[in-house]
Amino acid sequence: MRKEALFRVGEAKHILGPRTWIMGVLNVTPDSFFDGGQHLDPAAAVDHGWALLEDGADILDVGGESSRPGSDPVPAEEELRRVIPVIKALRPRTGALLSVDTTKFEVARAALEAGADIINDIGSAGLDPRLLSLAAERKAGFVLMHIKGVPKTMQIHPTYEDVVAEVRAFLEEKLVVAEAYGLNRDRIILDPGIGFGKRLQDNLELIRRIEDLASLGRPLLLGVSRKSFIGKLLNLPPEERLEGTIAAAVLSLARGAHILRVHDVRALRRAALVADAVLAEPAAGSSDAEARTPYVQ
Repeated sequence: MRKEALFRVGEAKHILGPRTWIMGVLNVTPDSFFDGGQHLDPAAAVDHGWALLEDGADILDVGGESSRPGSDPVPAEEELRRVIPVIKALRPRTGALLSVDTTKFEVARAALEAGADIINDIGSAGLDPRLLSLAAERKAGFVLMHIKGVPKTMQIHPTYEDVVAEVRAFLEEKLVVAEAYGLNRDRIILDPGIGFGKRLQDNLELIRRIEDLASLGRPLLLGVSRKSFIGKLLNLPPEERLEGTIAAAVLSLARGAHILRVHDVRALRRAALVADAVLAEPAAGSSDAEARTPYVQ
């Protein structure tokens, strides 16, 4: 199964097929920082999801609540109204993995019932530990992400002495908590939370030292797509941050990331295929052409 292959990705440097997994962002929201309002209508969201799959997405991450800095939570009823029709419509059309981006138990449960495979919780079940029991019961994947505070306040003077050490300790602790709730470690993905309660230098240091997090032995998900740290470096708005996104993503892969959460699936898939081919270690006795074969689509 494709899902089982994803969760094995942390066990070895390479697996069959592309080393990098691409998670396409499918925001069904009016206020996300880059594409808010573009796919709020369920039909438009489904069409966009299908386009992301055609562009090469391995996973679609469907979210109905913006987590941009300063954002307010939305009621569970509204989040359900936004995301569940989209997941229900996409599930019969694709064998790709579907992820629900939520912190709410009710939304996660309904999404799994509708066909989702993964719960992507920016709060690492800190707001509702029942999410961990739910994932364990349904044998779903779970993304544990580091965040300092909540989206409303997370960018108000965040500070760290050693951001990588603190993020690593946080994720390691969350792994223990998840297992205590019955979730198998083999179904967990880790996310250092680029841009979530981080200063510019914190984001850069996390990318620079990803290998310190890879030592936890689980697949690492990086969400660098068009984020504000790129805007600060380039002095550009979100719509002009694609090149910076590609640079950050490729460097993340070189340092040990496994999954890229991106808006621009086609561009990042192409960049990842080339990066994977360069990073691949050819099997003994194989030619260069043979070594590149698994990365050709």
